Amino acid sequence: MGLPDSSSTEQDDPLEIDTAVAHPARRYNYWLGGTQNFEADRISGDAVAAVLPSIRTGVMENRRFLRRAVTYVTAEAGIRQFLDIGTGIPAADNVHEVAQRIAPDTRVVYMDNDPIVLAHAHQLLLTSETGATAYIHADLREPDTIFGHPDLRATLDLSRPVALMLIAVLHFIVDADDPYGCLARLVERLPPGSYVAISHATADFLPPELGNDIIQRANTGSRDQAQWRDRAAFAQFFNGMELIPPGIESISDWRSELPPGKRPSAADALHYGAVARIP
Repeated sequence: MGLPDSSSTEQDDPLEIDTAVAHPARRYNYWLGGTQNFEADRISGDAVAAVLPSIRTGVMENRRFLRRAVTYVTAEAGIRQFLDIGTGIPAADNVHEVAQRIAPDTRVVYMDNDPIVLAHAHQLLLTSETGATAYIHADLREPDTIFGHPDLRATLDLSRPVALMLIAVLHFIVDADDPYGCLARLVERLPPGSYVAISHATADFLPPELGNDIIQRANTGSRDQAQWRDRAAFAQFFNGMELIPPGIESISDWRSELPPGKRPSAADALHYGAVARIP
């Protein structure tokens, strides 16, 4: 298959970017040291960093976890197709960059629901000669929209295994929005032998009062509300799947190349991570 025509993205109706309300993707960009953010995002980010100075360590560890998860799924599991949901603003080592260094024919579909990510999607469409990438603007609560999108259909062969990436996104699906059901509706559309990689914020390694303060600061003035989940709640996302060793770990520990004494602590990383195979 050739590179899909991305003109459908460009022809979509313009989407308003609300700069007065903090958005997780832009706040994340701010913590990463990026420039694609606004005052509301920086105010929100600074409010969290005031009580948790290591927040920037956590977001950097998420990028490293993504790199290691993509490397495993590509190099060891032999997967050549990715669906990255909650892509965020492009940064170093995006999924296709990591995967195509290993297997140039890898095909990647990125998806996010932030208009500013849409505005920078062209950075995600640069690919190897034999691979392909596409970007679709959608919400993970809308699996029919995602899997019915013509750019996804043109890029991925859904009769073959796909790696579903959900990096630092499911904590923005609060319990009232049925996060487990949301994930299940995505997974049921993937063929056997597919993989799921998830990282998720947790307060398990923080004093309870600090955890409460952080989540309140993060949610104040933010478009998307977030919630912590403990290890047991995180593990439920993988019900019916086969966890890949080492299973559920702090993202700083999952298949890290660094010795234990050289890694950020679990409290600094602030996220669980795991990769699982769909039988």
